Amino acid sequence: MLCSDIKMIELSPTFKLTRKRWWLFVALSIAFLLVGQTAANLLGRFYYAESGSSLFLVTLVQTAGFPMLCIPLILIPSNPKDNPVPSDPIDKKYITLVYLCLGVLLAGDNLLFSVGAMYLPASTYSLISATQLTFNAIFSFFLNSQKFTSMILNSVVALTISSGLLALGNRWNAPDGVSRLEYVIGFLCTVGASAVYSLLLSLMQLSFQKVLKAETFGVVMRMQIYTSFVATVISMGGLLASGQWRNLGTEMENFDTGPASYVMTLVWSGISWQLCSIGVLGLIFLVSSLFSNVTSTAALAITPIAALIVFHDPMTGVKGLAMVLSLWGFATYLFQIYLDIKRGGTVSQTRISTDDSEIDKVSSCVISLT
Repeated sequence: MLCSDIKMIELSPTFKLTRKRWWLFVALSIAFLLVGQTAANLLGRFYYAESGSSLFLVTLVQTAGFPMLCIPLILIPSNPKDNPVPSDPIDKKYITLVYLCLGVLLAGDNLLFSVGAMYLPASTYSLISATQLTFNAIFSFFLNSQKFTSMILNSVVALTISSGLLALGNRWNAPDGVSRLEYVIGFLCTVGASAVYSLLLSLMQLSFQKVLKAETFGVVMRMQIYTSFVATVISMGGLLASGQWRNLGTEMENFDTGPASYVMTLVWSGISWQLCSIGVLGLIFLVSSLFSNVTSTAALAITPIAALIVFHDPMTGVKGLAMVLSLWGFATYLFQIYLDIKRGGTVSQTRISTDDSEIDKVSSCVISLT
């Protein structure tokens, strides 16, 4: 059934993907992304609300939790045949260069988003962040050959409007203590971060397909570990070079809810960001970078609901409508995936057969499962 130049892809020697398991992994990736991103945003807000002020520390915790990813990588066995080590030094240099470039982009993206979160109201921040869908649609079209259907376009538009409503439901002026110049800087940094994030997702998907050429569990995890390591080193360098590290002891002691709360806020922020990253990479691997971005944008409408429960924020009709639009946009994209599977078509780079026996990759690899 398989051509000789097409190899089997597995998560482990005994852990293969049937259609049901594919859906299970998609659901888990969605859950990790939504829960991780929502929790990380809430903890970030809590940090600033309780007198935290270190920009580079907030940037650092977004990737510093990467060592926890080594645990599943060690515990879940992988087939050496599915994780080949390139023998050609040129290939090794290309792969190393990919990790370095993506890590630098990740560090820059985290810093830009941290600046935006510091200087912009949450509503405006959410609106500008939603522009990543537009950027990602462009990058996916040119870099990943993403095909657009009416339902995918509907999903992108609905989620963009949803985030826009969240901004329109609140005031547009800068927060107290933020100058006009700082507000403009925050605005430009958030727009730039949205573009960089979208480019990063598309480049990750392109790297899986063209450079790494082995879309396995191990490859996905190593992508996150190595790029996060590079981003962490850069963020740590920024923390040291800026001199902000000198104030961390005082900041911890003056944290409104106490030093223990300060430490736990940072620890759980790091864990939450890693869960989010696993979800992002999982959806890029299983579906597409555009769907990963759609799910990420859906979380922007979920965050106000979580804030209502955790911080007792007021719930308005605008927020409720935004939540409905978010769920609608998310559901239409999932329905498009269902239709593709039902027709035996493609989901990004993945063709899923109409029976339950196999899932095929239409790129250079095939997943054939019993």
